[in-house]
This record gives sequence, C-alpha cells and structure tokens, in this order.
Amino acid sequence: MDVSRAHARTPRRLLPLTAAACAAALVGGCSSGERASAPERATQAAAPLVANDLQSDYEAVIKNVLPSVVQIDASDSLGSGVVYDDKGHIVTNAHVIGEEKTFKVTAATGGQAISAQLVSSYPEQDLAVIKLDTLPQGLKAAKFGDSAAVDMGQIVLAMGSPLGLSGSVTQGIVSATGRTVSEGRAGGGTGATIPNMVQTSAAINPGNSGGALVNLDSEVIGIPTLAATDPELGGGSAPGIGFAIPASMVRTVADQIIKDGRVTDSGRAALNVTGRTVVNDDYEPAGVAVVEAPADGAAGKAGLKPGDVITRLGDTDITTITSLSEALASMKPGDKVATTYVRGTQTLKTEVTLGEM
Repeated sequence: MDVSRAHARTPRRLLPLTAAACAAALVGGCSSGERASAPERATQAAAPLVANDLQSDYEAVIKNVLPSVVQIDASDSLGSGVVYDDKGHIVTNAHVIGEEKTFKVTAATGGQAISAQLVSSYPEQDLAVIKLDTLPQGLKAAKFGDSAAVDMGQIVLAMGSPLGLSGSVTQGIVSATGRTVSEGRAGGGTGATIPNMVQTSAAINPGNSGGALVNLDSEVIGIPTLAATDPELGGGSAPGIGFAIPASMVRTVADQIIKDGRVTDSGRAALNVTGRTVVNDDYEPAGVAVVEAPADGAAGKAGLKPGDVITRLGDTDITTITSLSEALASMKPGDKVATTYVRGTQTLKTEVTLGEM
C-alpha cells in the first residue's frame, strides 16, 4: 500500500431521528391518525437523547484534549505535536521536523508562538521530541491511553493542523489494528517501516502528522502519521484510510529520549546489515544484496557476507528492502529465524539470532 506523510508547508448533521422513527412506524402499519404506542413514544424520545449524549461526548473530548495539541512550524514543513509532560516536552513525527533544530510552536487553541529546540529524533520509528524554551501558563499534558485496549469500531477523533488549519478535528472509527506500513523517502520521508499501526477512517490530511488520535475517554491512542494514497488517482489520498503510531510505542520512544537524549532500546528486530534491492534477468525485484555485514552483527555472526543476496526470512519471501523491513517488523530481538541467501551460484541457509535496530 502506498502511503503519504500527513504534513504540509501551506494549507487545503444528523438526520432528524424523530422523523425517521415516524417513517419506521408508518412502514409498520401505523396510520397518520393513530397514536404511537408507549414503547414507540419512548423510542422516539430516546433517539435524540442518544444523539445529544454523543455530541456532548465529542465536545467534552475536544475541550479536554485540544489544549494539549500544538502546531509546529519547522520552516520547511508545518505539522502538529502533542504536549507530553508538564516540562514542555512535545512529541511529534520525525518527518515533521526534518533536519531542523529549532521551531516555532503555537497552541491549537491560539496564542503567541513559542520557540522550541530539538531533543532528539528517531527516524526509524518516525518519532521525535522537542522542548519548549519557555512554559506557557496553562500548559496541559495529554493523557496517553493503553494500546492493548484499542479495538476495531471504537470512535476516535483526529486533532491537529491539517493544511495549516490549526485546531482542526475530524471524526471516524478505528478501522483496524496491527498494521505494518512502510513510509517512502520521497518528499522528506524517513523510509521507516512501522509495525502495529492503528488504521482509522478519521480524515488524516497534510498537517495532521504528529497530532493526536483520541478516544472518547480523552486519551491519546496514537500519533497520526500517514495517509494511504491511490495510484489510480495520481497519488492522491485515498479517503478514509489513515495510520497512527500506537501510544505504547510513542511512550517507549519519548520516555527514552527524555531520559537519555536518545533511543537506547528500540525493541525492534534487525539483521544488522546494510542492503539494497537487486533485480533478476526480467528486471523484477529478486532479493536484498548485503552491502555491509559487521562481524559482530546478527547476520555477520551467522556467516552472511557482503555480496550475499537474502531471498527468504522465516516463512517470508524477500524481494526488496521494504519486504525485508516488513518481515522484521513482526519479530523481536533474540528471535532465531531461518534465513535463505544466494552466494554466487549456491543457495544456502543459516539460522540468524536477530539483533536490535
């Protein structure tokens, strides 16, 4: 699936339920001259109350969470961020900040822009942390939810600055969980392959990157990062298919950056090689050629050398760098995995104990 990063430099009612209930009653055989029964009157009265309750939930969530969402101006791009703690740390996407070190940050609810500095970026997971130079009055840290509790069908709101429209909110559901999505490098992308992403139907547009995907308990369950694109539409966004990095990974990365200034334990499996995609005689992707395999790395310890071409990892055929990254995304450091590779004219197999990214 093609995906596009949701950042940009510059920007882009309910049916009357009482009437619907009446129509349903008429279909059931009631005439306009007949009075509805007590249960029918109760149903008609309850419908708008349910709608009003849901609207009140939306309004409460927006009131609770939007003050924790910010707009980040990184000179070459415009994106969003989420206030992580009361010390001025803000978590966002690595592709939002790019190579920049200083930023202008504006609260989604308005106010003066505040300068901020980069703490550290972790492009491998497309996450970064910046810190405000001064703490504005009323700074409010967001509450991050439990990724394990996120499930299909849950109502969610996406908050950020799509197309530069600060403080915007869109609504949808969790469409799926556990997605592995690869991000391209074109246009400033990190090239990251990110596992366990939350798929949502809430609109994710350029500028939403780094913002908040929020449940109705006012908890941030993910950081909107990517929107699917449709090649048949000339690479335009595919409506209703967006992806967010789960809150658990956000906390794992942000906590390490804040504590140590960098990520010290990614929890991501790796072969510890540098590789490139190779093609066969029909110019079709046919594997990953090892360019570098340090002797103390996972692949090097298992006997792989520069020039070897990896064609299979476990039960997965490997044809490209992306397919290799996606296969590794479902594994953990320390896992033992059968690896098939070609050396010269020989097809060989070995067992690799995976290292860490």
